[in-house]
Amino acid sequence: MSSLNDPIREGLQRGWKVLGGTLGAIPEKIACDVAIIGSGAGAGITAELLARAGLQVVMVEEGPLKSSSDFSQLESEAYPALYQESAARKTEDKAINILQGRCVGGSTTGNWTSSLRTPASTLKFWQDRFGLAGYSKAALAPYFAQAEQRLNIALWQVAPTENNALLGRGAGKLGIYTEPIARNVKGCWNLGSCGLGCPTNAKQSMLVTTISAALDLGAQLLTQTRAEHFELANGRGTSLMCRNSEKNGALAQSLSASCAIKIVANNCGLAGGAINSPAVLLRSGAPDPHGRLGGRTFLHPVVMSSSLFDQKVEAWNGAPQSIYTDHFLPNQPIDGALGYKLEAPPLHPLIFASTVPGFGQGQHDLLRSFPHKHTLLALLRDGFHDEAPGGQVKLRGDGSAVLDYPLGDCVMQGARRALLSMMEIQFAAGARQVLPLHEMAVPYNSWAQAREAMLALPMKPRLVKMVSAHVMGGCGLADSPGQGVTRPDGMHWQLDNLSIHNGSIFPTSIGANPQLSVYGAVNRLAQGLAKTLTGRDVALA
Repeated sequence: MSSLNDPIREGLQRGWKVLGGTLGAIPEKIACDVAIIGSGAGAGITAELLARAGLQVVMVEEGPLKSSSDFSQLESEAYPALYQESAARKTEDKAINILQGRCVGGSTTGNWTSSLRTPASTLKFWQDRFGLAGYSKAALAPYFAQAEQRLNIALWQVAPTENNALLGRGAGKLGIYTEPIARNVKGCWNLGSCGLGCPTNAKQSMLVTTISAALDLGAQLLTQTRAEHFELANGRGTSLMCRNSEKNGALAQSLSASCAIKIVANNCGLAGGAINSPAVLLRSGAPDPHGRLGGRTFLHPVVMSSSLFDQKVEAWNGAPQSIYTDHFLPNQPIDGALGYKLEAPPLHPLIFASTVPGFGQGQHDLLRSFPHKHTLLALLRDGFHDEAPGGQVKLRGDGSAVLDYPLGDCVMQGARRALLSMMEIQFAAGARQVLPLHEMAVPYNSWAQAREAMLALPMKPRLVKMVSAHVMGGCGLADSPGQGVTRPDGMHWQLDNLSIHNGSIFPTSIGANPQLSVYGAVNRLAQGLAKTLTGRDVALA
C-alpha cells in the first residue's frame, strides 16, 4: 500500500490552502464569505456546494489532517488521531462510551461505511410532530440519489464475511429477515480496517471527496483549530473566535499558539457534530428563548452480545457491516416500546477488550478465543417515546462539552429485549457460548439458560455495557421556534446568518445508521443556501 497515491498529500503539493499544526501558522484574522465549523458529513457537503457557487469558504476543524499514508491499521495510532477523546468520550455519568470523529473528514473518515436512507416512518413522525412537511420520502429522494451517485453508495456485491453471515444464518432459522447494507466505497480492498482510516482511499469519505473538491475550488482549511464561540450582535454572528489545538485535542498551551484567531464571515455554517455544535452556541450565549438548545440529543444507545463459535469468525476481516435486520423496529408503534436494528460490527482487539466485561483471568480467557468471537449489536431507536427524550449537551467548567444522557426504564427494558433477541439469534446460528455484555453476566451454554439469566439480570446504567457511534439532535429542526433550534431551511431561528448543517438538526434519532441521512438532508439545505446567497443553482451530481 505504500506505493499507492495519496490524494491529500498530492493536493497539498498542488497548493491547497491548508494551515494549522505542522502545516503553517494561522493568521490572527481571516475574512471570508462563509466560515464552516467542522469537516464531517454535513460540513463536507456544504463546503463543496458553496465553493461551487463561487463563495469564499473557510473550514475550521479542531482535529488533524490525516490521510492514507498515515493510516497504519493500528488501533493505538488511529484512536488518538481520529476520534474525540481517543475513542473514549463518555456521557456525563460514564454509562455510554461514544465513538465520534475528530479529524479532517470527521466521523466519515473512521466510520464503517454503512449507508442507509432515512426510514419513511421517521420522516412521517417528523412531519406529524415537528411540522416538517417538506421532509417527505419523495421530497428528499433526489437529494439522496445525488449523494449516492457522488459518493459511490451502492449495495456491497461481495459475499458477506462469516461475521455478517452468522447474523443471516441465525436470523433465517428463526424466520427473521435480513437485508444488505449499502456502502460508500470505490475499489474496496475488503480489508476490514475502515474504522482505523482507509489506507487505500477506497472509502468515499469527506476527506477524499467533498473536502478535496472544495480545496481544489479554492476553499481554505484550518486544521487543529477549535471554534470557541461566535461574537453576536443584532441577531447575527459578526465573527467566529477560534484557538489552536494539539493533535490530541488539547488546547495549545504555548504563548504563540494560544492566541485567538478571529474569522470575520458574512455567513456561518455550524457542522461540528451533535455534541460540539450545541456547545459552540452555548459558549456563545446564543439566544435560546424556549430552552431547546442542546436538548433532545440522541445516541442510538447500543447494547451487544458476544458469542463463541467452533469455527473461526475473524471478525476483523472484510467489509465491516454488510447485512442488517429491522425485524424488531416495525412490530410495534414508532412511539411505543423501543425498537431496535441489529447489525454485526467488526471486532479489533483493543476496542473489544475495552468493551467486554471482566478483568484478569476472565478477560484473558475471552481474548484467547478472539478469532472465534462473534458479536451482534442493537441500535435502540430513541427519541420517539415520551420516556426516551434523549440527553442534554452541557458545558463543563472549562467550557468543554459533555452529554448528560439519563437511561430510564424505557431504554433499559428495550436493551433487555434486544439482548434476548441477539442471544437467541446467535444460538440459532450455532454458537457454543453466548455472553451478553453486562457486568454481572457469565457465558451461557444454551438459549434456555441465557434467557433465564437475562430476564433476572438488573438493567442499570454501567452494569449494562453501552456504546454509541451515532450522535444526533441538540439543534433540532422544527417549523416553530418553540419546538426547535433550527428552521426547516437549516437557518437558526434567532440568528439570521447562521446555518446548521449536520446531524444535530435531526429532531429524533434516525433509527438507522445516520451517515446517508446527513448527506441527503444537508445536500438539500446547502443547495438552498447557495441559491439564497449567490442566486446560482448547484448540485452534488
